[in-house]
Amino acid sequence: MPERLDDRLVVAISSRALFDLEESHRVFEQEGVEAYCRYQIEHEDDPLEPGVAFPLVRKLLALNERLGRPAVEVILLSRNSADTGLRVFNSIQLHGLAITRAAFTGGASPYRYVRPFGADLFLSADPEDVRRALEAGFAAATLLPGRHTRAAGDEVVRIAFDGDAVLFADVAERIYKRDGLEAFARAERDAAREPLPGGPFKGFLAALNRLQSAFPPEDCPIRTALVTARSAPAHERVIRTLRAWSIRIDEALFLGGLDKGDFLEAFGADIFFDDQRVHCESAAGRVPTGHVPHGVANEG
Repeated sequence: MPERLDDRLVVAISSRALFDLEESHRVFEQEGVEAYCRYQIEHEDDPLEPGVAFPLVRKLLALNERLGRPAVEVILLSRNSADTGLRVFNSIQLHGLAITRAAFTGGASPYRYVRPFGADLFLSADPEDVRRALEAGFAAATLLPGRHTRAAGDEVVRIAFDGDAVLFADVAERIYKRDGLEAFARAERDAAREPLPGGPFKGFLAALNRLQSAFPPEDCPIRTALVTARSAPAHERVIRTLRAWSIRIDEALFLGGLDKGDFLEAFGADIFFDDQRVHCESAAGRVPTGHVPHGVANEG
Protein backbone atom coordinates (compact mmCIF):
# COMPACT_ATOMS: atom_id res chain seq x y z
CA MET A 1 0.00 0.00 0.00
CA PRO A 2 1.44 3.44 -0.90
CA GLU A 3 2.80 5.54 1.95
CA ARG A 4 0.73 8.54 2.98
CA LEU A 5 1.67 11.82 4.66
CA ASP A 6 -1.76 12.60 6.15
CA ASP A 7 -0.57 12.22 9.74
CA ARG A 8 2.40 14.60 9.37
CA LEU A 9 3.05 18.31 9.30
CA VAL A 10 4.18 18.79 5.68
CA VAL A 11 6.31 21.79 4.72
CA ALA A 12 7.22 22.36 1.06
CA ILE A 13 10.23 24.60 0.49
CA SER A 14 12.12 25.94 -2.49
CA SER A 15 15.86 25.46 -2.82
CA ARG A 16 16.46 29.24 -2.63
CA ALA A 17 14.57 29.42 0.67
CA LEU A 18 16.51 26.50 2.14
CA PHE A 19 20.00 27.42 0.89
CA ASP A 20 21.91 30.55 -0.05
CA LEU A 21 21.74 30.40 -3.84
CA GLU A 22 22.24 34.10 -4.48
CA GLU A 23 25.52 33.64 -6.36
CA SER A 24 24.15 31.01 -8.73
CA HIS A 25 20.92 33.00 -9.12
CA ARG A 26 23.04 36.00 -10.14
CA VAL A 27 24.68 33.82 -12.81
CA PHE A 28 21.22 32.83 -14.05
CA GLU A 29 19.99 36.43 -14.23
CA GLN A 30 23.12 37.89 -15.83
CA GLU A 31 24.32 35.05 -18.07
CA GLY A 32 21.28 32.87 -18.73
CA VAL A 33 20.15 29.28 -18.28
CA GLU A 34 23.09 27.52 -19.94
CA ALA A 35 25.66 29.38 -17.85
CA TYR A 36 23.61 28.63 -14.72
CA CYS A 37 23.53 24.90 -15.55
CA ARG A 38 27.29 24.83 -16.14
CA TYR A 39 27.89 26.70 -12.89
CA GLN A 40 25.78 24.30 -10.81
CA ILE A 41 27.36 21.19 -12.34
CA GLU A 42 30.89 22.59 -11.90
CA HIS A 43 30.12 23.31 -8.24
CA GLU A 44 27.92 20.32 -7.43
CA ASP A 45 30.40 19.03 -4.84
CA ASP A 46 30.61 22.43 -3.13
CA PRO A 47 28.11 22.49 -0.24
CA LEU A 48 25.66 25.36 -0.25
CA GLU A 49 25.48 27.64 2.78
CA PRO A 50 22.26 27.71 4.82
CA GLY A 51 19.52 30.04 3.63
CA VAL A 52 16.88 32.02 5.53
CA ALA A 53 14.64 29.04 6.32
CA PHE A 54 17.42 26.53 7.04
CA PRO A 55 17.36 26.90 10.88
CA LEU A 56 13.56 26.48 10.94
CA VAL A 57 13.76 23.35 8.79
CA ARG A 58 16.51 21.87 10.93
CA LYS A 59 14.47 22.44 14.10
CA LEU A 60 11.29 21.02 12.58
CA LEU A 61 13.03 17.85 11.41
CA ALA A 62 14.60 17.42 14.85
CA LEU A 63 11.08 16.96 16.25
CA ASN A 64 10.96 13.55 14.54
CA GLU A 65 13.90 12.35 16.62
CA ARG A 66 12.32 13.73 19.76
CA LEU A 67 9.06 11.88 19.08
CA GLY A 68 10.70 8.75 17.74
CA ARG A 69 8.46 8.75 14.66
CA PRO A 70 8.02 10.73 11.42
CA ALA A 71 5.72 13.61 12.43
CA VAL A 72 7.24 16.31 10.18
CA GLU A 73 7.95 15.99 6.47
CA VAL A 74 9.95 18.61 4.56
CA ILE A 75 9.73 18.40 0.77
CA LEU A 76 11.94 20.25 -1.70
CA LEU A 77 10.13 22.00 -4.58
CA SER A 78 12.70 23.39 -6.97
CA ARG A 79 12.81 25.08 -10.36
CA ASN A 80 16.12 23.30 -10.96
CA SER A 81 16.29 20.31 -13.26
CA ALA A 82 17.21 16.97 -11.73
CA ASP A 83 20.68 17.50 -13.23
CA THR A 84 21.35 20.93 -11.75
CA GLY A 85 19.45 19.99 -8.58
CA LEU A 86 22.10 17.41 -7.70
CA ARG A 87 24.08 20.14 -5.91
CA VAL A 88 21.04 20.90 -3.74
CA PHE A 89 20.56 17.25 -2.75
CA ASN A 90 24.29 16.88 -2.10
CA SER A 91 24.08 19.87 0.23
CA ILE A 92 21.03 18.40 1.98
CA GLN A 93 23.01 15.25 2.70
CA LEU A 94 26.15 17.13 3.77
CA HIS A 95 24.13 19.22 6.23
CA GLY A 96 22.47 16.09 7.60
CA LEU A 97 18.88 17.10 6.77
CA ALA A 98 16.38 14.25 6.55
CA ILE A 99 14.79 15.42 3.28
CA THR A 100 14.12 12.60 0.82
CA ARG A 101 11.20 13.80 -1.33
CA ALA A 102 11.54 16.45 -4.02
CA ALA A 103 10.13 17.81 -7.27
CA PHE A 104 12.55 19.33 -9.78
CA THR A 105 10.57 21.17 -12.44
CA GLY A 106 13.23 22.33 -14.92
CA GLY A 107 12.31 26.02 -14.85
CA ALA A 108 8.52 25.63 -14.49
CA SER A 109 6.70 26.83 -11.41
CA PRO A 110 6.70 24.07 -8.77
CA TYR A 111 3.67 25.40 -6.84
CA ARG A 112 1.35 22.91 -8.57
CA TYR A 113 2.95 20.09 -6.55
CA VAL A 114 1.95 21.66 -3.23
CA ARG A 115 -1.47 19.98 -3.44
CA PRO A 116 -0.43 16.40 -4.34
CA PHE A 117 2.20 16.43 -1.57
CA GLY A 118 -0.49 17.65 0.85
CA ALA A 119 1.68 20.51 2.09
CA ASP A 120 0.45 22.56 5.06
CA LEU A 121 2.91 25.34 4.20
CA PHE A 122 4.90 26.45 1.15
CA LEU A 123 7.98 28.65 1.56
CA SER A 124 9.71 30.13 -1.47
CA ALA A 125 11.89 33.01 -2.61
CA ASP A 126 9.72 33.44 -5.71
CA PRO A 127 6.77 35.83 -5.13
CA GLU A 128 4.82 34.58 -8.15
CA ASP A 129 4.98 30.93 -7.02
CA VAL A 130 3.79 32.03 -3.58
CA ARG A 131 0.94 34.08 -5.02
CA ARG A 132 -0.26 31.13 -7.09
CA ALA A 133 -0.15 28.79 -4.09
CA LEU A 134 -2.19 31.26 -2.03
CA GLU A 135 -4.75 31.58 -4.83
CA ALA A 136 -5.02 27.78 -4.82
CA GLY A 137 -5.90 27.88 -1.12
CA PHE A 138 -2.58 27.02 0.55
CA ALA A 139 -0.59 28.78 3.26
CA ALA A 140 2.41 30.26 1.47
CA ALA A 141 4.95 33.02 2.02
CA THR A 142 7.83 34.69 0.22
CA LEU A 143 11.01 34.54 2.32
CA LEU A 144 12.72 37.92 2.56
CA PRO A 145 16.55 37.98 2.51
CA GLY A 146 18.36 38.50 5.80
CA ARG A 147 20.99 37.04 8.08
CA HIS A 148 20.07 36.16 11.63
CA THR A 149 21.81 34.61 14.62
CA ARG A 150 20.23 32.28 17.16
CA ALA A 151 21.32 31.17 20.61
CA ALA A 152 23.19 27.87 20.45
CA GLY A 153 21.32 24.93 21.90
CA ASP A 154 17.86 26.50 21.58
CA GLU A 155 15.81 23.77 19.90
CA VAL A 156 12.33 25.21 20.54
CA VAL A 157 10.48 25.99 17.30
CA ARG A 158 8.98 29.49 17.58
CA ILE A 159 6.54 30.64 14.88
CA ALA A 160 4.84 34.04 14.91
CA PHE A 161 1.83 35.19 12.89
CA ASP A 162 0.16 38.47 12.09
CA GLY A 163 -3.62 38.35 12.46
CA ASP A 164 -5.74 39.95 9.73
CA ALA A 165 -5.16 38.54 6.22
CA VAL A 166 -2.84 35.86 7.66
CA LEU A 167 -4.56 33.84 10.42
CA PHE A 168 -7.88 35.60 9.83
CA ALA A 169 -9.63 36.84 6.71
CA ASP A 170 -9.12 40.50 5.88
CA VAL A 171 -12.73 41.60 6.53
CA ALA A 172 -11.71 43.86 9.44
CA GLU A 173 -8.64 45.21 7.66
CA ARG A 174 -10.82 46.25 4.72
CA ILE A 175 -12.93 48.39 7.06
CA TYR A 176 -9.76 49.98 8.45
CA LYS A 177 -8.39 50.70 4.97
CA ARG A 178 -11.70 52.15 3.76
CA ASP A 179 -13.06 53.99 6.82
CA GLY A 180 -10.16 54.45 9.24
CA LEU A 181 -9.20 53.35 12.74
CA GLU A 182 -12.27 54.61 14.58
CA ALA A 183 -14.65 52.75 12.26
CA PHE A 184 -12.49 49.63 12.52
CA ALA A 185 -12.55 49.71 16.33
CA ARG A 186 -16.30 50.29 16.40
CA ALA A 187 -16.98 47.44 13.95
CA GLU A 188 -14.78 45.02 15.89
CA ARG A 189 -16.39 45.99 19.19
CA ASP A 190 -19.87 45.44 17.74
CA ALA A 191 -18.83 42.06 16.27
CA ALA A 192 -16.75 40.94 19.27
CA ARG A 193 -18.72 37.69 19.71
CA GLU A 194 -18.81 36.88 16.00
CA PRO A 195 -15.82 34.70 15.00
CA LEU A 196 -13.69 36.02 12.17
CA PRO A 197 -13.49 33.93 9.00
CA GLY A 198 -10.27 31.98 8.59
CA GLY A 199 -7.33 33.35 6.64
CA PRO A 200 -4.76 31.45 4.56
CA PHE A 201 -2.71 30.34 7.59
CA LYS A 202 -5.57 29.01 9.74
CA GLY A 203 -4.95 25.44 8.52
CA PHE A 204 -1.21 25.65 9.15
CA LEU A 205 -1.77 26.89 12.72
CA ALA A 206 -4.25 24.05 13.28
CA ALA A 207 -1.66 21.55 11.99
CA LEU A 208 0.91 23.02 14.39
CA ASN A 209 -1.60 22.61 17.22
CA ARG A 210 -2.04 18.93 16.37
CA LEU A 211 1.72 18.46 16.43
CA GLN A 212 1.96 20.30 19.75
CA SER A 213 -0.56 17.88 21.24
CA ALA A 214 1.93 15.04 20.73
CA PHE A 215 4.14 16.57 23.44
CA PRO A 216 3.50 17.13 27.16
CA PRO A 217 2.16 20.70 27.63
CA GLU A 218 4.90 21.47 30.15
CA ASP A 219 7.66 20.34 27.78
CA CYS A 220 6.45 21.24 24.28
CA PRO A 221 9.26 22.24 21.85
CA ILE A 222 6.88 24.31 19.71
CA ARG A 223 5.62 27.78 20.62
CA THR A 224 3.31 30.00 18.58
CA ALA A 225 2.60 33.72 18.87
CA LEU A 226 0.09 36.16 17.47
CA VAL A 227 1.82 39.51 16.90
CA THR A 228 -0.75 42.05 15.77
CA ALA A 229 -1.12 45.81 15.49
CA ARG A 230 -4.55 45.47 17.09
CA SER A 231 -5.20 46.77 20.61
CA ALA A 232 -8.16 46.89 22.98
CA PRO A 233 -11.08 46.78 22.32
CA ALA A 234 -10.32 45.01 19.01
CA HIS A 235 -8.50 42.22 20.87
CA GLU A 236 -11.69 40.52 22.09
CA ARG A 237 -12.87 39.28 18.71
CA VAL A 238 -9.48 37.72 18.03
CA ILE A 239 -9.47 35.84 21.34
CA ARG A 240 -13.04 34.62 20.87
CA THR A 241 -12.26 33.56 17.28
CA LEU A 242 -9.36 31.34 18.34
CA ARG A 243 -11.55 29.91 21.11
CA ALA A 244 -14.32 29.15 18.59
CA TRP A 245 -11.79 27.39 16.36
CA SER A 246 -10.48 25.35 19.33
CA ILE A 247 -7.00 26.50 18.37
CA ARG A 248 -4.44 27.38 21.02
CA ILE A 249 -1.90 30.15 20.60
CA ASP A 250 0.86 30.33 23.21
CA GLU A 251 1.51 34.07 23.22
CA ALA A 252 -0.58 36.99 21.98
CA LEU A 253 0.91 40.47 21.57
CA PHE A 254 -1.54 43.33 20.91
CA LEU A 255 0.83 46.16 20.01
CA GLY A 256 -1.52 48.98 19.06
CA GLY A 257 0.61 50.02 16.10
CA LEU A 258 4.06 49.67 17.72
CA ASP A 259 6.87 48.34 15.54
CA LYS A 260 6.90 44.54 15.68
CA GLY A 261 10.66 43.98 15.29
CA ASP A 262 11.70 44.28 18.94
CA PHE A 263 8.88 42.02 20.08
CA LEU A 264 9.62 39.35 17.48
CA GLU A 265 13.27 39.37 18.49
CA ALA A 266 12.28 39.03 22.16
CA PHE A 267 10.01 36.10 21.27
CA GLY A 268 12.90 34.54 19.32
CA ALA A 269 10.83 33.83 16.22
CA ASP A 270 12.26 31.26 13.82
CA ILE A 271 9.87 32.74 11.29
CA PHE A 272 7.23 35.49 11.22
CA PHE A 273 4.38 35.78 8.71
CA ASP A 274 2.75 39.13 7.82
CA ASP A 275 0.67 40.34 4.88
CA GLN A 276 1.98 43.91 4.88
CA ARG A 277 5.28 44.43 3.12
CA VAL A 278 6.28 47.37 5.33
CA HIS A 279 5.99 45.22 8.47
CA CYS A 280 7.89 42.40 6.78
CA GLU A 281 10.78 44.64 5.78
CA SER A 282 11.00 45.99 9.33
CA ALA A 283 10.94 42.48 10.84
CA ALA A 284 13.34 40.90 8.33
CA GLY A 285 16.32 42.65 9.90
CA ARG A 286 15.55 40.94 13.22
CA VAL A 287 14.04 37.51 12.45
CA PRO A 288 13.38 35.31 9.40
CA THR A 289 10.28 36.76 7.77
CA GLY A 290 7.77 35.58 5.20
CA HIS A 291 5.59 38.00 3.25
CA VAL A 292 2.05 36.70 2.66
CA PRO A 293 0.82 38.52 -0.49
CA HIS A 294 -2.83 38.16 0.40
CA GLY A 295 -5.72 40.46 1.24
CA VAL A 296 -6.51 44.11 0.74
CA ALA A 297 -2.96 45.32 1.55
CA ASN A 298 -1.69 43.48 -1.54
CA GLU A 299 -4.35 44.47 -4.06
CA GLY A 300 -3.67 46.81 -6.96
